[in-house]
Amino acid sequence: MIDDGEASAMPPTLLDRTRFAVDLASEAYARTEHAARLDALRDRLDEPLRVAVAGRVKAGKSTLLNALMGERLAPTDAGECTRIVTWYHDGHTYGVTAGLRDGGRADLTFRRDDGALEVDLNGLAPGDVERLDLTWPSQALRTWTLVDTPGIGSLDPSSAERTWDLLADDETPADAVVYLMRHLHPQDVAFLDAFHDTEVSRPNPVNTIGVLSRADEIGVGRIDALASARRIAGRLRRDATVRRMVQTVVPVAGLLAETAATLTEDEVARLRRVAALPAADADDLLLSADRFVERQPGLGLTDLERVALLERFGLFGVRLATVLLRQKVVGTATELARELAARSGIGELRTVLDSLFVGRRDVLKSRSALLALDALLVAAPVPGGDRVATVVEQVVASAHAFAELRVVSALRAGWVTGPDEALTDLERLVGGDGEAARRRLDLPAGASSADVTDAARSALDRWTRRAENPLTRHELMLAARVAVRSVEGLLDGPRP
Repeated sequence: MIDDGEASAMPPTLLDRTRFAVDLASEAYARTEHAARLDALRDRLDEPLRVAVAGRVKAGKSTLLNALMGERLAPTDAGECTRIVTWYHDGHTYGVTAGLRDGGRADLTFRRDDGALEVDLNGLAPGDVERLDLTWPSQALRTWTLVDTPGIGSLDPSSAERTWDLLADDETPADAVVYLMRHLHPQDVAFLDAFHDTEVSRPNPVNTIGVLSRADEIGVGRIDALASARRIAGRLRRDATVRRMVQTVVPVAGLLAETAATLTEDEVARLRRVAALPAADADDLLLSADRFVERQPGLGLTDLERVALLERFGLFGVRLATVLLRQKVVGTATELARELAARSGIGELRTVLDSLFVGRRDVLKSRSALLALDALLVAAPVPGGDRVATVVEQVVASAHAFAELRVVSALRAGWVTGPDEALTDLERLVGGDGEAARRRLDLPAGASSADVTDAARSALDRWTRRAENPLTRHELMLAARVAVRSVEGLLDGPRP
């Protein structure tokens, strides 16, 4: 046990209290085989947030990763590398390293082919490789380290097992998860439900975001496909099963977003040829992919150029881009790229990631580290371990951020019941929609500090009354007390 003096001496911030717990564990395990593991765990607290991208085979994971990174670094074909967990890190140099199952490391060769990165395994079998680490100077990767995972439902069962090992391992290498789904498939439900945990451990609704992927293919690629996708995503967000597994669902046309980030002048020039056709002829040509490749011999594009446009844009993207060019909504390649990105949904996804992941990165990283400590203490007890366990328990119990996570999980699981309006308000107040004060208080982005204060006082009054009402159900009363403390924190120092 630690004494009161030692407990009071623990640092005030959650991340520093977690470091304190890791340092105590390092002392206890100093002469064991786990010492290096704890050093790595402490270093991890100062690293970018780790975000894993998962989903079924052909869900569009690698394409989405490329869109988030702004470069075509993740392989999007069915090659060997797609069967291996791949980590994308920011760095000062370019390099790819294979971490082998026997503990060794091997530097790999790579090249750019038509803008896409191709990695050569140099004769290594995918089964011999535990993970690939790709280092690339990237502004996007300074915010988070992205992890590409093999598709669930692959014909190769070992590939899906690697994804499971990454997400469901007691050490939780990923701090947060972006899960792609094309619709609510039973396999998605089974996979997400298997590692769902309502405590501060393992992937759960508070650190998992759902993406309705390949949204441009909904409605057979019609020009209004993304509007249809948004309606479907809205229904998924309200679905009780989905709410229990992910925090929200965002529709994204990943291929369109990737192409917008890597658009070339040559591609725009080819699109202009299609846009120059009379609208009726262009519409007839773009009724199907086969028509686009085989018809209109006078278009001035070779078969390979047409196929390349379909591979880069999809039928929906070619239709949308040619309409934007024909109607002069855009004039330059830069303007077209910006418009395609805006319509792809990638901006909304980035906003959600910033709000729900980056905004609470210290909480998520601390959560991962404390879970890893707990797993180590159970698996390899040592003298002094009880003291470490007590500190871990105190950090978890005393951190209000973890109390908020538990309330969000309980709400999503249906354990807290009450009027729908009250539950929506409660979830928002404890950070279910994001960390910022204006999000918690349901205020517009331009709301003043005075507006924030007034809204916080109103929220404090209504949730204090609910917490003190003897008729309030026990679970809701406990959650109300957490909401009261959350609002008090906003009044003590409102967040932007």
